[in-house]
Amino acid sequence: MLKFERSRLLPVAALALPLLLAGCAGTVLRVAPHAELKVVDPVWTTAYITRNHGYLVYDTLFAMDENFEPKPQMVDTWTMSADKKIWTFRLRDGLKWHDGKDVTAADCVASLQRWSKRDGVGQQLFSDVESLSALDARTISLKLRVPNGDVLETLAKMSSNVPFMMPQRVAEADPSQPIQDTTGSGPFIFKKEGWVPGKTAVYIKNRNYVARVEPLSMAAGGKVPQADMIEWRYFPDQASMAQALIDGKVDYVESPSNKLVPTLEGKKDVVVASTDPLGNIGMARFNTLLPPFDNVAVRRAAAMVMQQEDYMSAALGDPKYWRTCYSVFPCGTTYSNNAASDVMKSTNLDAARKALQAAKYDGTPVVILNPVDSPVISAFTKVTAEKLRQIGMKVDVQDMDWATLTQRRANRGTGKDGGWSMFHTWWLAGDVMDPGFIAFSGDRENGWFGWPQDAELEKYRLAFKQAATQDEKKVLAAKVQQRLIEVGAFGILGQFFEPVAFSSHVTGITSPIQFYWNMSVELPWWKRMLRQVGKSWM
Repeated sequence: MLKFERSRLLPVAALALPLLLAGCAGTVLRVAPHAELKVVDPVWTTAYITRNHGYLVYDTLFAMDENFEPKPQMVDTWTMSADKKIWTFRLRDGLKWHDGKDVTAADCVASLQRWSKRDGVGQQLFSDVESLSALDARTISLKLRVPNGDVLETLAKMSSNVPFMMPQRVAEADPSQPIQDTTGSGPFIFKKEGWVPGKTAVYIKNRNYVARVEPLSMAAGGKVPQADMIEWRYFPDQASMAQALIDGKVDYVESPSNKLVPTLEGKKDVVVASTDPLGNIGMARFNTLLPPFDNVAVRRAAAMVMQQEDYMSAALGDPKYWRTCYSVFPCGTTYSNNAASDVMKSTNLDAARKALQAAKYDGTPVVILNPVDSPVISAFTKVTAEKLRQIGMKVDVQDMDWATLTQRRANRGTGKDGGWSMFHTWWLAGDVMDPGFIAFSGDRENGWFGWPQDAELEKYRLAFKQAATQDEKKVLAAKVQQRLIEVGAFGILGQFFEPVAFSSHVTGITSPIQFYWNMSVELPWWKRMLRQVGKSWM
C-alpha cells in the first residue's frame, strides 16, 4: 500500500483550492485601453477613454442602432406635437441607480441641462428650449420655441459628449468642473476602490440592471452585460502591451502601434483587424487665446506646413491604413466637400516661411502638448515640431500622458500659468460628420479647447441647424468648412484606419465604438483557472 505524508499533501491542496475556486469564478475581461483613465466625467471631457468609461457606467434616454436611427433606451414611450415643438418622454419602469434609488425624470432633466452646457449639439438644441421639466417621477416635458424634428437624434448622440444620465445631486454640479461621483444606472459599476491610476480600473457587472428586451443593435437594444468583471490594464510601453496580448494576459488592445502590428499578425490566438470603415480624422488644434496663435495669420502660416502624407506616413506607416482627405468632414460622408481644399493641399515650407514673416511672428515659443503614451498623436507632434522649426518658429514640446493632456488643455491661462499653444488629436469620423460638432464652434465662451471666436462661423452653423432641405445643409456645410480654414481653427492631418488587436477567444466586437458591456472572453476551463491563479501558460 502506498503511503503519503501529510506534509506532502498540503502543497497539492494549496494549489488545488485556488484552481477549484477559479473554475467557479466569473468571467473577467482584460483590456489594454488606448489611454489612462484620469477624468471620470464624460460630460466635462470629450476624451474617448472617458466616453468608454461612461458607456459602462451610465445609460442614455435614446441610442443609435446599427442603421444610425435613434431608438429608445431609458425611455419607454414618447410623443411629439404636430408642430414639433412639444416633446414628452416617459421613462421605463424599474430603472435604478447603482445606489438602489429610483431613476427619476428630475434626474434626467438635470443631466440634460448640464450636458447642454458642454456639448456643441446640446448647445444648439438648448438655444431653442423654452422649458425642460419633470411632470412627475417618470415623465419629462421638453418645449421648444421653434419646430425641431431631430430631437431624438440629438438625445441619441453616440459619441463625445454623450448625453449620459446621472443622479440629480451629481448633475447639478458646476459643468465647468469634472465630477468625482460615478453613480450611474448602466450595466456596470465602477469600483473606485479598485482604481489605481496608471495601473488598473475595474468594473463589475450591475446585476440589478434592467436591459431592454429588443436585440442589441450598436448602442441600442438590450445591453446585457456579458462579463462579470472588466479590468482596464495599463502598460508602460507598447511592446509590453503587445506581449501581454500574445501571452494571454490581456484579451483586447484598443490602439496597438502600427509599428508593432507585424509582431502580432500571425500569432496563435491573436486577431488584428480594422473595425471602422470610416476611420478617424487627425487634427492639429491651435490655442487662439495666446501668442503666437492669437494671430490668425500665424495660424494659417503654421497650417501651410501640414502636408497630410507626412503625418500619415509617420504615424501609420503602411498606406493601407490611411488616406489623404482635404475636407473637415470625413471623406465618404454626407457633407464632405471641396471648399478651401486648395488651401489644405497647398502645403509648402517656403510659402509658409514667407507667410510667417508677413504675419510678423515675434519669436514667441510654440508650446506643444505631447502625449507620449499615444503613438499616433506623438508622431503627429514630432512632424509638426520639426516643420515649425524649419520655417523659423521656436518650439517647446512638453511631454506628458494623454490623461494629463486632457486636463491641461482646459487651461486658458498664460504660458507661466500652464497655458499652451497647440496639441494634436484625432476623432472618430462619425463624430465630425456635420457642423454641430463642438470643435467646429466659433463661440469662445462655450466652444471646445482652442476657443476661436467668429460670428460668421456661428451664423453658418446656426443656419445649418435650421435648414429644411439636404441641399441647403450641404451648401451651408461648405460655408462652415470654408470659414474654419479661413480663421485657421485647426489643421486636418488625414484620415486613417487604426487596427485593433484581440484574442480569438473574444466575442462581442463592435464598431465604430467598442461597447464593452457586450464583450466577453470564452476561454477553456483550464485557461480560466490558470489565469485566475496568475499563470500565463496559454
